[in-house]
Amino acid sequence: MLNKQTFYLNMKNIGTILATSLLSGVVTLGSYKLFFEEDSFLNNSNTITTTAPFRNVANTAFEAPNFKLAAEKTIHTVVHVKNVSFRNAPRNPIMEYFYGYQGGNKTYAQVGTGSGVIISEDGYIVTNNHVIQNANELEITLNDNRTFKANLIGTDSKMDIALLKIDTNEKLPFAAFADSDAISVGDWVLAVGNPYNLTSTVTAGIVSAKARNLSENGIQSFIQTDAAVNPGNSGGALVNGNGDLIGINTMISSATGSYVGYSFAIPSNMTRKIVNDLMEYGKVQQGILGVQGYEINSQVAAENKLNFKQGFYVESVTKNSGAEQAGLKKGDIIYKIDNKGINSFLDLNSIIATKRPNDEVKVSLKRNNKDEEFLVRLSKKEIAQVQFNGFEIENLSPTEQKALGINYGVKINGISNERYKPYEGELKNAIILAVNGSKIENTEHANEILSKLNQQQLRIDLITPKGERLRLIL
Repeated sequence: MLNKQTFYLNMKNIGTILATSLLSGVVTLGSYKLFFEEDSFLNNSNTITTTAPFRNVANTAFEAPNFKLAAEKTIHTVVHVKNVSFRNAPRNPIMEYFYGYQGGNKTYAQVGTGSGVIISEDGYIVTNNHVIQNANELEITLNDNRTFKANLIGTDSKMDIALLKIDTNEKLPFAAFADSDAISVGDWVLAVGNPYNLTSTVTAGIVSAKARNLSENGIQSFIQTDAAVNPGNSGGALVNGNGDLIGINTMISSATGSYVGYSFAIPSNMTRKIVNDLMEYGKVQQGILGVQGYEINSQVAAENKLNFKQGFYVESVTKNSGAEQAGLKKGDIIYKIDNKGINSFLDLNSIIATKRPNDEVKVSLKRNNKDEEFLVRLSKKEIAQVQFNGFEIENLSPTEQKALGINYGVKINGISNERYKPYEGELKNAIILAVNGSKIENTEHANEILSKLNQQQLRIDLITPKGERLRLIL
C-alpha cells in the first residue's frame, strides 16, 4: 500500500507531467498556427505583415532561362561563309633540283571561313569585313547544307562590316534587328556561328559591358559578352532571348587565339545603319556633329571652374559644320545627345555613327553651368574642316595618299591659332603623320587622340610641302 507521503509525491509528479503536456500542446498548436495556416497572426492588421507565406520562400530560387525557342529561330538564319583567294608563289626549289625547272610560279588557293547572318528573305547576308577580305570567290552554306555563290555588295572596313547577296528563288529565314541600345548589362544573350567549322553552334552568356572601345582609331563601340566565341564565329549572330539580332560577333580577347572569357560584337543599330547605306548608296554615309574636345574629369572641371563634372568638353567647333550653324561654342559641355548620356568622345561618336548627313540630333549641354538644348543638323564629313589644336585639318584623298606613298595622315588646310601664324607658310598643306607617337589615320582618329590627351603636351610629326620632316612640340 502507498503511504501518504508516497501518494503525495506521485500526485505531484502527475501534476507536473500534465502541466508539461498542456504547455507542449499549446506550443505545438501555436507553431502550427504561426507557420502553416493561411490566416496566421503575422497577417493580422495589428502585427508585422509578410509579403509571402513562409513556405513559399524556396520558390525565389534562381531559374535559368530557356533558350530553346531563340536557338531554333536563330540557327536557320546563320550561315557558313567560305572565302577563297588565290596567290602566286615560287615553285618548290627542292622539287626543281630533282626534276628540273618547271616554269613560272604556281597558283595556290587559300581558304578562310567564318559566319554570316541572313537579314532579308531575298538573300542579303551581313558578316565581318575581315571574313571576306581579299576574296576571289565567296561561297555560302545554309543550315540545310545548300551552297550558293555570293556577291559582295559593299564593305565598311572601319566598322568591320560587309554585305553579301545570294540569289535564290525561295524565301529565306532571316534575323530581325533589335534595338541594341535597349539591352542592359546582365541581360542574357546567345552567340550563334560556326567555330572551327562546326555548324550551328549555340553558346549562351550575359552582356558583360557596353560601349567597349578596342580599336586604335577610337571609332568602334562593342558589346562585350561572356558567351563563348571562337575562330569561325566571326560574322555570326548575337541575339537576345527572343532570338532577335542585337550584334554581329567580331572578335575575342585572347593570348592563345581561343576563347578565354571575353568576346565582342558590333551593335545591331550600327550594323543596320551601315547595311542600309550600302544597299541604298553603295557606300557608307558619314555625318559629323562638328565638335572637338575631351572627356570631363575632376582635373578639367577644376581648371575650368566647372560645377558639372560629367560630359564632353567642347574645345573647338568645326567651321561650316552643323554644330557651328546651330550655335555650339567652345566651353560647352555636352552631356546628352537624343537623351542618351555622353561621358566621352566614344559615347558621342557611337551615337553619331548610327546617323546620316542631314539627320537632326538634340544636343543637351551645360553653358556657364546652365542647361541648354540645340537641334543640330549633321554635316557631310567631306565638306567640313576639323579643328585640331589650332589647325584646320582634313582627310587625305586617295590620290594624295598614293602620291605620298602612305595610307594614313591628315592635311593642314589652315591655321586658326595666332601662336602658329608666323609659321603658316611652312605648315599650310603639311601632312600630320603622328601625334605623341601614334599614327593619325584620319580626322576622327585625330579627335580621339586629342580627347584622350586632356591638354597634355603634344608632339606632332609632319611632312612639310617641301618634303621636310618636322616635329612640333606644342
